[in-house]
This record gives sequence, structure tokens and C-alpha cells, in this order.
Amino acid sequence: MRSINIKNKDGLTQKEFLESYKPGNYDRPSNTVDMLLFTVDDVPVEGKDPDKALKILLIKRGDHPYMDCYAIPGGFVNIDEALSTACLRELKEETNIESVYFEQLKTFGDLVKRDPRMRVISIAFLALVDKTNIRPIAGDDASYAQWFTVRKDFVSTSNVGIERVDVYNLTLNSDDGEVKIGYKVTERFVKKGIISIKVPTYELLKWSGDELAFDHIDEVYCAIERLKNKIEYTPIAFSLLPKYFTLREAQRLYEAILNLEKPLSRANFRRKIKKMVIETDKEKTTAGRPATCYMFNEDWEHSFLD
Repeated sequence: MRSINIKNKDGLTQKEFLESYKPGNYDRPSNTVDMLLFTVDDVPVEGKDPDKALKILLIKRGDHPYMDCYAIPGGFVNIDEALSTACLRELKEETNIESVYFEQLKTFGDLVKRDPRMRVISIAFLALVDKTNIRPIAGDDASYAQWFTVRKDFVSTSNVGIERVDVYNLTLNSDDGEVKIGYKVTERFVKKGIISIKVPTYELLKWSGDELAFDHIDEVYCAIERLKNKIEYTPIAFSLLPKYFTLREAQRLYEAILNLEKPLSRANFRRKIKKMVIETDKEKTTAGRPATCYMFNEDWEHSFLD
């Protein structure tokens, strides 16, 4: 490379500069990776067929800080380790889960004192997984791992000056029924030129028996918002369906991820996904009568003109 022979203002080549460079002269933050694992699963409803609900995997911390609090699986990145490798390693160590598809969600570090130990910047990853193929077992510094039903329910909306303010309750309930965590989320839409920026703040609800460790409520919130957006323009939701499925099964899955107050319009939903699915000659018996099965159209490509 030509640049290695160029001298800087002190008359040093790149080789000479690196030989005299002392990394210890500079403060450096630590880096962690967090894995937000979501699934969609049945939730019992008395006297009715089970509902579908969005769930997230959390681990109970076995050591300080935030000992006994639930958190997103994750940990520190080794100095010689790729971020994706660190994410899979920590997932395996804390939950005994491996080999899942994931993608980067966001980097969290605006809150300087988000970790009481030191300056820590976290890179969060997001994945949708089939719960039937996963058996989480806590390990390493996690004392317990389990699924939580996660919901974001609308409370109110108002205008404060030129800003719109929406209020939601974000709740997480463990599968064993022992842990209930709740936050009030206030979304402020702040004008930045012609763009409105959504700025969330969080407040633990009075009835909440527990809290999430660190600033993990922010990570959960951001992941839910990303999921809702991604299912609008990607086939990510189909990763949670069997190879052959009914349109009703697909609609219920979408409704669980979107967490809507009212069901989607059957006609509108079918029109929206018609290019994403292929009709088959297979059938499933539902409510006492057969229903046509479909499969995902692997040749589908998103177009803004769809």
C-alpha cells in the first residue's frame, strides 16, 4: 500500500508510528453483544382456542450487577473475536442455544452510565426462532432462562405544544407465571426539520414486581418496533410457520407480532401476502372443515410497487 510509506507531520512512516503508538494512553469502552430472541407461541384462553402471542427469551442474572434481575442474553466481546462470533458464543454459554439466524439491531451507548461497572457499549442482535426446536438451559453467569410474553398496549395520546405524546404499557410475563414486569413507555415525536423523531422514555409501573437489568427495556422496545416494521417488507414472519400452513395461521402470526387491538381485515391481509405465498393441493382440518394449505414463495421479491 502506498500509504505505509507516507510520512505524517512528525516525520513518521506508518510502521514507525505504530511502533511508538501506546493504546493505554487512551480510555477505551468495553463492548458487549446482546441477543434478542423472539418467538410466537400459544397462550391459553379459558373457554376458547389458544391465542398467539409474541415471546422473548430472558435470562435471570446469577451475579452482580443486577443479580436476580432478568436480562437479555449476552456478554463481553473478546479482543480477538468477531461480533457475530461473540453473540453466538454468549448465547450458547447462557442459554445452551446455538445455530440461529440473527441480524444486527442497533448499538446502545447513548446512556453513558448504563452499566455501573464501567463504560460499556452494546451491540444488539435480533432473531425470530421456532420455539419447538429450542430448549433453553441456563449456564455461565445466568441462573435461569425462560420465555416471556411481551406486549405493548396503547394507553393514551395527547399534544404538548407542537409535539405529539403517545403513552403505552410494555409488559413482560414469564411462562411460569411467577414474574411480571411492566413499564410505562412515553413516546415523544420531536420535529427535527421536516422529520419527526420518536423519542421513548421508560418508567417502571408501580405494580411491577421486577425490573429488567441495565437499560434492557430500551433494547426490548427497539426490537419490538423493528419487528413490526420488518414484517411489512420482509418475509421474516414466515420463518415461524411450518412448510405448509393455512392463511388463517399466517394471519394469526402477523397479528401476534403486530399486537393489534383489533384483528386484521381478512381480505386486506390476503391481498397483501398473495404474492408471498403459493397455493398447494394439501389441506388441514380447522373448525371441523378442511382449509387449503399454502407455502412460502421463495421467488418472492419485495417491490415498493406491490
